Amino acid sequence: MEKNSNFDKLENNYLFTEVFNRKQAYMAAHPDARVLNLGIGDVTLPLPEAVITAMHRAVDELSHRDTFHGYGLEQGCDFLRRAIIEHDYRPLGIELDIEEVFISDGAGSDLGNTSELFSSANRVAVQDPVYPAYVDTNVMAGREIVYMPCHPQNGFAAALPKEHVDLIYLCSPNNPTGTAMTRPQLERFVNYAREEGSIIIFDAAYEVFVDDPEVPHSIYEIEGAQEVAIEIRSYSKTAGFTGVRCGYTVVPKATGLQHMWYRRQCTKYNGTSYISQRGAEATYTAEGRAQVMDHIRYYKQTARLLTEGLKGLGYEVYGGQNAPYIWCKTPQGMGSWEFFDYLLEHYRVVCVPGVGFGRSGEGFVRFSAFSDRADCEEATKRLNRH
Repeated sequence: MEKNSNFDKLENNYLFTEVFNRKQAYMAAHPDARVLNLGIGDVTLPLPEAVITAMHRAVDELSHRDTFHGYGLEQGCDFLRRAIIEHDYRPLGIELDIEEVFISDGAGSDLGNTSELFSSANRVAVQDPVYPAYVDTNVMAGREIVYMPCHPQNGFAAALPKEHVDLIYLCSPNNPTGTAMTRPQLERFVNYAREEGSIIIFDAAYEVFVDDPEVPHSIYEIEGAQEVAIEIRSYSKTAGFTGVRCGYTVVPKATGLQHMWYRRQCTKYNGTSYISQRGAEATYTAEGRAQVMDHIRYYKQTARLLTEGLKGLGYEVYGGQNAPYIWCKTPQGMGSWEFFDYLLEHYRVVCVPGVGFGRSGEGFVRFSAFSDRADCEEATKRLNRH
């Protein structure tokens, strides 16, 4: 038996696990301390009432013999796939075939699973800083990775790769920097992919936070993108499904990959929970949409509060406008982990070190607006007292 030696190339500890471990160690040493978690991007508001009602109804269906559902379609229930096309894409002028929409248990899984469609010999380009899963799943597969630095000097907009790459991972609005790609910026990548025969994996998990009309909600708003892009979305941050698990992936037939993804799903995936899919469907009702947007407005206001609070204290910050994340430069040349430990020790505030997202993240930390409003206010007060 020979192990996959590519696992030896990974960092010893996953970023968010290390953040959690350091927080827990501090709390164990200071059991009376009230630690404010402004780091890990888990939602804090409960599920919308329309979602809860729909899920209860689905549970009731499963409790009766005449309405019971067993295995569903591996690609997802038609009622949800149709709702996605009707409400997420058609208003943007985008037409999709129902066979191009695949329901999943969340964006995280499919961001890794889609890599199975491609040879390990492919070269992969990722934004730097980058969500760690993009890198780790490709390291596990033995692929060469090309980094596209994003920093204040280029407005956190990655330049096109100087050499040929086969796969390009883009996240907009971006995690962790909180910035978003404009239409011209996305057009450049789509044109590159069409010229080079590349495929873009587009993570649009935070598109509901977009306010700027110059920022596309979907990569398919760009002409020709359906030929070269797979788009992945999630209900985790949109509707609070982090513990429910539901998302979807669009694989257009024009990419030449739709039949492969269908075959992969039929072999390796037994389908997303019927209860979760009914809950997701409820987010497209008038009542559900209004409740979802109430939650999004709460997080947007929290992002503004945190952004303005940090700026008022003299910190250099980015993002927080079209995304729920605030990217903050560390003061006085402190390293990312050094500043993380400093905030935890002196202010009992938890963030996420930017260097954990890649080399270009050194000297930054990420704050999350998926936090209790009172905790954000308390955090800025604590920082202001010292």
